[in-house]
Amino acid sequence: MLLNQRCSAYSPQLGSRLHINHTILNVVGLGGNVGMYLSGPFWGKIVDSKGPRIPLLSSFALHLIGYSGIRTIYSNGLPEGTKSLSHFTIFLLVLCSFMTGVGGNAGMCSGINTTAKSFPDHVRGSTTGLVISGFGLSAFFFSTLAHLVTPGDTSSFLLLLALGTSLPMLVGFFTVRPIPLPPSEVEHHHFHHDHEHVDYAEVDAASITPTVLDHHHDNDSRTHLLGPEDEDEEVLEEGRGVELSPPRTRASSRRSRRDSRSTVRHIPVESGPNVHGLSLFKTLDFWVLFGILSLPAVSGTGLMYINNVGSMSQALYAHEVLEAFDPVQASKWQSAQVSTVSFMNFSGRVFIGLLSDFIKARLGLPRSYLLLLVSFLVLISQLIATHIETVEHLWKASAVLGLGYGTVFSLFAALCVEWFGLAHFSENWGFLSLSPLIGGNIFSVAFGRNLDAHEGDSATSKPNPADFGPSAPEKEIQCLAGRACYVDSLRLTTVACLVAVGLSAWAAWRDKKRMEEEKAKLSSGRSGEVDVIWEEEEEER
Repeated sequence: MLLNQRCSAYSPQLGSRLHINHTILNVVGLGGNVGMYLSGPFWGKIVDSKGPRIPLLSSFALHLIGYSGIRTIYSNGLPEGTKSLSHFTIFLLVLCSFMTGVGGNAGMCSGINTTAKSFPDHVRGSTTGLVISGFGLSAFFFSTLAHLVTPGDTSSFLLLLALGTSLPMLVGFFTVRPIPLPPSEVEHHHFHHDHEHVDYAEVDAASITPTVLDHHHDNDSRTHLLGPEDEDEEVLEEGRGVELSPPRTRASSRRSRRDSRSTVRHIPVESGPNVHGLSLFKTLDFWVLFGILSLPAVSGTGLMYINNVGSMSQALYAHEVLEAFDPVQASKWQSAQVSTVSFMNFSGRVFIGLLSDFIKARLGLPRSYLLLLVSFLVLISQLIATHIETVEHLWKASAVLGLGYGTVFSLFAALCVEWFGLAHFSENWGFLSLSPLIGGNIFSVAFGRNLDAHEGDSATSKPNPADFGPSAPEKEIQCLAGRACYVDSLRLTTVACLVAVGLSAWAAWRDKKRMEEEKAKLSSGRSGEVDVIWEEEEEER
């Protein structure tokens, strides 16, 4: 579930009914962001050690209580005789938003971890991206459903969110389980494969000894490498590896047995990475990814835009129509932006998963090359939004931003497994997910303060909102200057995205250099291989 998109679907109405300015609205939204990302390491450690059931049950309760609390505060409105909310009520709003964030991350962490542990490396990017895409699509689903079932009724929309986000977590509590990979796939995860055709696969001797070379294992191969009669002849050293010829058909096996030789090559096998705890914070790769996600604002920019796209559309619409302002039509434009971001977010998560698997498995290139694509997409979205002056065209920036933001977390989750290992993936991902707190908080609060600073701004020929009549209450239209209400914030994020592009290029270069060093090390290891030639069996009569 994508909390930020759902929040932007009701935050303008929340501010209008409760007389909350944009700065406070962003603080309420950031309560959810803080809950989502700050709880990442906590949920990650629980999922890694205890499985997904505890987080899923917690997610059910937190979603139900959080959204129900926001709905109650919204429905009650302002107390009689008051013009603003009390500090305590604002605190309760932030707390409820915080609970929805913690609950959302509990569910997402369970889903990502279960998927990552249930699928092999060569499809992990695709499957993880597909699961995460469901979270991105949830805002589109709920926004569309609310528009069809309860158009313009924010209280019913909040009730729909309370039930629609909590009940699936309860279903998942009874159904979601990781499926262990077969031994061959676990071993395959630690192997190094060139993108060209290989003649043999590296196999960890420690794992092959009890299976392929097991003394009591029936050997069904037509070419008996080590049958039961050889049980006392060959013992592989622990920590060494062997390379075996690929499987052959029966006919080719008979032909090749006469003139071919079976080769055992002893080479060192490099196990998969297992970086966690304090070691994680000592690796430069972690801080590079952390930096791209935080201050350079790939995700920080996305959070700011998603949290405030409803206010952006409202400002543009109000600037266009003025006296003809229609709150219901404004709400439709707002929902259209949320749906656009959500659908493209979904598409981006699926797209980047498939693309990352393709360039890694088929082209032999590191997944980190796609960091440049992600950063460029977010940068382009900000440049587009800076020049849009009508609400009818805002969907273009929303679509590109949604696509770029969707690619962020699917790609970074795959890189987290690839660079730091699968054993402590959820915990490591939780720490990495703390990064949006920095960029997201800075840019969202800056956006809110900038919008509040333009409150009441309008062209000299435009009337005051108070003159519009009862259909346009004073607090619902806070800025009439259109694009000028927020463009300064977009310029800030544009500069931050340029920094993200530079960091992404550096990360890709570092990863390429590391891959070249590993290939060189592997090649030097093979130069000292010792061939062991086995005598061929007598030809069958």
